[in-house]
Amino acid sequence: MNPIVQKSGLSVVGLLVAGGCALGPAVAAQAAPVQTASTSSSQTERSAERVLGVDYQAQPNFYYCGPAATRIALSAQGKALSQDEVAKLLGTTEAGTPSALDTTRVLNELTGGKYRTTEIRDSVARPDQVEQLRRDVLAAVDAGRPVVANIKGTTVDTDGNPHSYEGGHYLTLVGYRDGGDSIRVADPADPALGEYWMSLPKVANWIAERGYSS
Repeated sequence: MNPIVQKSGLSVVGLLVAGGCALGPAVAAQAAPVQTASTSSSQTERSAERVLGVDYQAQPNFYYCGPAATRIALSAQGKALSQDEVAKLLGTTEAGTPSALDTTRVLNELTGGKYRTTEIRDSVARPDQVEQLRRDVLAAVDAGRPVVANIKGTTVDTDGNPHSYEGGHYLTLVGYRDGGDSIRVADPADPALGEYWMSLPKVANWIAERGYSS
């Protein structure tokens, strides 16, 4: 069976509670875009930082991470849909959103067909898969398209904050810095932070055995 399929993408923070997590009400915040330095040299390009402006909104329940993450990506592209509208298009149920194939399908239906799905089939991302993710995030963000990633597991961001989604989760990659060594994550299950930075290898290993839409 294709490993990218049948991955429910439920949001689980810390301990599992009835297959999901207890979340507060949805909140909205606008993230200001970060201006990119001139790209007159490869060194300047390497150190460039770019973060897309998005309309952040937290997911209202444990199984809406897919719709929430997809909606965040759509907001950067001028598409104003509700999470319920996106959930209907994705086929989201209390079992979650099936796979990154669905987020790609819906993003393409609504934005003109430039997204594609990439799998990381291994349990740990290989170096070439990490570099592919770097290229994909840079290309997508530079084109104004946030990346929607289907992840699973526990890892720590660059500020030392842990993020645990052992039951699976969807989140949005909205920017990069240091040439993609660090990735800006918009996390619909974490309204306290909203967005945070994470190293590229950690993001890739979070996606391992699943996939992303870029």
